[in-house]
Amino acid sequence: MEATYRTDFAVSEHSARHLRHILHLYLKGWGLLDVADGAELALTELIANVVRHVPGSRCQTFIFRLPDGGVRVEVADESTDLPYLVVRDELDEGGRGLVMVEALTDRWGVEPRRDGRGKTVWFECARRPSDG
Repeated sequence: MEATYRTDFAVSEHSARHLRHILHLYLKGWGLLDVADGAELALTELIANVVRHVPGSRCQTFIFRLPDGGVRVEVADESTDLPYLVVRDELDEGGRGLVMVEALTDRWGVEPRRDGRGKTVWFECARRPSDG
């Protein structure tokens, strides 16, 4: 499966807005606006993790249309530190990003990059069945 969209640059806290817009345009074109809210917020969380935890904040972002009509988004970076779900106290200010990704998407995961340099964090949002 080839990426429909691919980018490679150093991200900042403002990059998520631009990447959300690009994702939204693809989802609109594919008739997948029913998954747009969750997918865009999940992408925001993955980019925020790069900004907070990856030295140099450099990453690659990929958007794939899945054969079943869903979407897969991948964010790859060169950090070998793997993210993990953390259950926080409800009054804590941060640390809920992957909990949100899990709640907003149908599947997500993290895997080492094939070239051995870092990891890829990904999520998938499946097309919702129509009512009728």
